[in-house]
Amino acid sequence: MFTILVAEDDRELRELFCTVLSENGYRPLEAGDGEEALKVMETEYVDLIISDIMMPHMDGYELTKEIRKANMYLPVLMITAKDSSFYKKEGFQAGTDDYMVKPVDVNEMIWRIKALLRRSQAAHERKLTVGSTLLYCDSYCVKREDEEIILPPKEFQLLYKLLATPNRTFTRMQLMDEIWGLESNATTHTLEVHIGRLRERFRNNPDFQLVTVHGLGYKAVLL
Repeated sequence: MFTILVAEDDRELRELFCTVLSENGYRPLEAGDGEEALKVMETEYVDLIISDIMMPHMDGYELTKEIRKANMYLPVLMITAKDSSFYKKEGFQAGTDDYMVKPVDVNEMIWRIKALLRRSQAAHERKLTVGSTLLYCDSYCVKREDEEIILPPKEFQLLYKLLATPNRTFTRMQLMDEIWGLESNATTHTLEVHIGRLRERFRNNPDFQLVTVHGLGYKAVLL
C-alpha cells in the first residue's frame, strides 16, 4: 500500500483528500504545513506528497526545496489556488512534479497520483515498460524484441516524458521547460523537429503513437 502525505492548512480540505485517498486504497498521513510535513517524514516512509502552496510557517515551495536538498526524489503534487504561469513556474523550479488548481477535482487527483507513482517507480527501476517496448534510462536505449535503438538524450527524455503519462496532453511550453529548461534558447521548432524524428523512428511500433493535439501540444497514445 502506498503512503501519501497531505500537507494542507485547510482542515476540511485536508480531511477530504485523506478520505478520498483511503477510499482508493492509499494510506494517508496529515500535516498542517511544511514544518509538520518534514516532522512526519522523520518517522514515516512516504511515497508521494500532496502539498498546498500557501501554508503558514513553511509553504509548499520551501517544503519541496527542503525535500530536494535532502536528495529525496519522491513525487510532489502541488496544489495552487491561482491558475497563473508564475505560480506554476515557481513550483517547477522548486522541484514539484505536477500541479493542480483549486477547486480540485478529486477524481482527477487520483488519476494524477497513479501516474506520478507509476513514473516514480519507473524512475527508480531506471526503465519504463510500454507494451513490448522497453525504455532504459541509463543507456537511452529503446528496445522491442530484437531491435534496439539508441536515442540522443533529448529525444529519449521527450519520448520518456510522453510515454510515462500516456493519453495526457502536454503543452509545447511544458515540454520545452521540462526537457530543455527554462533558460534554454531552444524554440518550439526544436520541439517539432524532435517529435518528427521520434515519429519516424517508431512509425511501425505497435505499442504507441505520438499524437498532435492541435492548438495545445502533444500526447502519447497507447495502441
